[in-house]
Amino acid sequence: MIGFWTKIKDMCLKGKERREIEESWCYPLEMRLKDNIIGQEGAILTVAAAIRRRENGWYDGEHPLVFLFLGSSGIGKTELVKQVARCLHKDNRKCLVRLDMSEYQEKHEVAKMIGAPPGYLGHDQGGQLTKELIKCPNAVVLFDEVEKAHPDVLTVMLQLFDEGRLTDGQGKTIVCKDAIFVMTSNLASEEIANHVLELRREAKLGAEQRQEGDEVSEKVTLSRNFKERVVQPILKSQFGRDEFLGRINEIVYFLPFSRPELLSLVTKELDYWSRMALNRHNIHMTWDKEVLNVLAGGYDVRYGARSIKHEVERRVVNQLADAQEQGLISRGCTLHLTVSYPKDKTGRNSEEVAPTIKLQHITEAGHEIAPNTGANENKFFSLATKFFSLVTKS
Repeated sequence: MIGFWTKIKDMCLKGKERREIEESWCYPLEMRLKDNIIGQEGAILTVAAAIRRRENGWYDGEHPLVFLFLGSSGIGKTELVKQVARCLHKDNRKCLVRLDMSEYQEKHEVAKMIGAPPGYLGHDQGGQLTKELIKCPNAVVLFDEVEKAHPDVLTVMLQLFDEGRLTDGQGKTIVCKDAIFVMTSNLASEEIANHVLELRREAKLGAEQRQEGDEVSEKVTLSRNFKERVVQPILKSQFGRDEFLGRINEIVYFLPFSRPELLSLVTKELDYWSRMALNRHNIHMTWDKEVLNVLAGGYDVRYGARSIKHEVERRVVNQLADAQEQGLISRGCTLHLTVSYPKDKTGRNSEEVAPTIKLQHITEAGHEIAPNTGANENKFFSLATKFFSLVTKS
């Protein structure tokens, strides 16, 4: 009987609706959210589960869905919000609203959010938030760095989260119970990062003591005790009201990148610059696996993926720009990145001096070639190397 009604319902579905349902079966939300995000599997699963409840009717229809994303800078919080908006609204940019809460640190800036009352300057322009919610009542709204907002701004947000509606400066009520509100914050980020790193060190030490040969998994989970004992007091101290925290459906934790995730981040950055070199300059780029390990060493937990991006730019892209400026590389060539380890007095790799990333010019046969002679002879030999290579010390 169930199968019969399922067939009838399927026959009634329009082509677009059927395609969307088939897509959700074959390509779950978790997979779609992971497309442009490295790591943060726990955060993605938490967000996807909450959205799935809402999308399938298993939620309180009187209140919007509210998230608080916690974690260090450059760790994927904002990117996940963008991916949620893209998945739910099919790349409709009007349905992603982003408010930088550092612009709402003063009491009078409430008017900037909801619009000034009649008779005040700019009352006919409306508020930055209310204007966008009128256009798209089911938008994904990002309150970036919410801890910087003035308490009066938080009061407006509490009304929004609690009732799913907002009254603008002109007295017009905007109903937005189907919207998704995401707050991001760096609150407790240092405590979270230090705790996660300690858990990973303990897991590695335990594996070494057990003499396990397999690679130790760096996946960790924050305990309920840690959240209640460490994180919750910080949040209460900042927001001051239990009712504000009580309107948050899910507090989502973003953890420092593990070693495999760092290698993926480095690979992503090198792939980006490899495509750039090919498209802009017709230059092919390859690299040794050890290059990934060396560049991953530039990770700074305080700045997340941004620290990897800056490390690649400093140690690789700077070399490319310098070589091009000196006329040492040309269109159509192939460049290969290797690692050079300084030696100590015993001939072993030195632990005191950081390894260098070496840029080599490779022939079609895969060999490093000596510089040409002629017009550029002095320029080449000024490098004081036998082969055409550039070395930049970290």
